[in-house]
Amino acid sequence: MIAGPGSGAHAPVTRVLGFAEAELPAALAARVAALEAEAWPGATPGHDPALAPRALLLVTADGTVAASLALLFKEIRHGGRTYRAAGLSSVVTRRALRGRGCGARLVAAARRELAAVPGLDLVLFSCDRPLAPFYEAAGFTRLPGAVLVGGTPEEPLATDGPGFDKEVLAEFLGANGPDGPDARAGAAAFAGTRIALHPGPVDRLW
Repeated sequence: MIAGPGSGAHAPVTRVLGFAEAELPAALAARVAALEAEAWPGATPGHDPALAPRALLLVTADGTVAASLALLFKEIRHGGRTYRAAGLSSVVTRRALRGRGCGARLVAAARRELAAVPGLDLVLFSCDRPLAPFYEAAGFTRLPGAVLVGGTPEEPLATDGPGFDKEVLAEFLGANGPDGPDARAGAAAFAGTRIALHPGPVDRLW
């Protein structure tokens, strides 16, 4: 995952647009695919429809996609409990616009949108280790020692696998808010554990 941390004095004028990924207009979908190809050459755009993917885009006045991300949704079982979870995926800022606060603005918009989803228990995702402070500054909590296991049941893909150097972050939602006792208990229950994103098809780690 890539995001543009920081803010700059010359940030472009932008607006946030949101679409169900299946309803993303073709012109915008092509711009997102090009942006992701810039960051991850050879990667296949899009997400498993079973995860109800939603695209959030930060778009400049001239139609440039300055940053994009996907919100994914599924139920997970952990510690004997079922959670309704969301994740951030494919977070990317256009290389030429990094350092101007574009990534921070889009992630903040995603966090606000997820906080308003009725019945959502937590937001859970991984990022490259050097980006963890960026997401902490956005309000997410690092889960020390936690490992996400995605992929498929037949071919699992874990954040501590060979070639990965990932951190797992979360936000626990509920009536007590992110600093309440339920959130603290949730963080304690997930930290230092392996968290399976199965059962069901998953095309990538979110």
